[in-house]
Amino acid sequence: MAAASERIHASYWLETGDDPQRAAEVIAGEQSSGTFLKLANETLELKERSGARVERLEIIDKAAAPSLPGGMVSSTYTRCRLELSWPLENLGPSLTNLMATVAGNLFELRQVSGLRITDLKLPPAFAAAYPGPAFGIAGTRRLAGVDRGPLIGTIIKPSVGLSPAQTAEQVRLLIDGGIDFIKDDELQADGPHCPFDERVRAVMRVVNAGAEALGRKPMVAFNITGDLDQMRRRHDLVLELGGTCVMASLNAIGLVGLIELRRHSRLPIHGHRAGWGWLSRSPALGWDYGPWQQIQRLAGADHLHVNGLANKFSEPDDSVIAAARAVLKPMFDDAPMAAMPVFSSGQTGKQAPGTFAALGTADLIHAAGGGIFGHPGGVAAGVTAFRQAWEAAMAGTALEQHATRHAELKQALEFW
Repeated sequence: MAAASERIHASYWLETGDDPQRAAEVIAGEQSSGTFLKLANETLELKERSGARVERLEIIDKAAAPSLPGGMVSSTYTRCRLELSWPLENLGPSLTNLMATVAGNLFELRQVSGLRITDLKLPPAFAAAYPGPAFGIAGTRRLAGVDRGPLIGTIIKPSVGLSPAQTAEQVRLLIDGGIDFIKDDELQADGPHCPFDERVRAVMRVVNAGAEALGRKPMVAFNITGDLDQMRRRHDLVLELGGTCVMASLNAIGLVGLIELRRHSRLPIHGHRAGWGWLSRSPALGWDYGPWQQIQRLAGADHLHVNGLANKFSEPDDSVIAAARAVLKPMFDDAPMAAMPVFSSGQTGKQAPGTFAALGTADLIHAAGGGIFGHPGGVAAGVTAFRQAWEAAMAGTALEQHATRHAELKQALEFW
């Protein structure tokens, strides 16, 4: 049973055309014991026991127009920092019901013209209920045989259209070049041109052969996204053939999918955030990455994508670094639930110095597609140049200086 003092805290950026205090109380009521009409059973005692509390309301500024359509009409829209809390006993340590509580109907209220979840603080009961990542940073390094530096990775491209044999040939070139990590594109699933089972068998023949030559087994994250039975069966095939990682698109499979996959899996789960833009791109709606990734880590993701510096998408660099720091931050004092941030999207070795300087650690996967495959000297030279860039970054040496002693890096700097 939850202790009476245990509470869930969620923070928001709120914009409202109503009186801010009244709007905050409406949100708190909607997401706990309140109704739009006063009912006899909603006693003061019940509200004190089960109602959400407004813990903090801080006015930021005002705007003349609403950020979102459909709310109440007003001459002024006030923007605030809002913190609410709920007694844990309302829902228990349940991630699915947590989502309905902190991110449910509150976005739709007419008093709300903008709302974004900015932080989440959970009581230790959640750590007792959910094991979190099974492998995390240490387990990933052990399986990939990489003790120091980032895991140098890449994504199989083209995203779709290659046959199993063509995919396996790309993997062979990468392994011959000394790659640490390879992943399916999130769009590559189980199509008739490249069936999952056939692709995994072809790729794992190459991986297992390459592991003997390298003395370590490069990690391949096979995209097993599907319904629960499909994901379990696909996971089991990867495990049977000696694979060391599976991948799932988190927003596609949902919380229940990830929770059940974590219960079944004996391999690291590479969590792809495909669809993140519709949760986050509007500054007036959705989620910051920090609270969202907490839920995914609790549910069992070992790796979490955070985009990359100077990426091809719309996310600025400060947001990327904040996301990576959030993934690396311990969740609870007694249960850090360490996960590995994954940098990708238009990456080359040129982003290595900035990434390392901002994080102060190389506990990450850095994946480049064209930054490796496009090297004039071939795939092996691309892998080597990417690794050399990280060696320079970790040593505090300028890339141009390091390149004077490393031909692959020197050549890469001309096309990156």
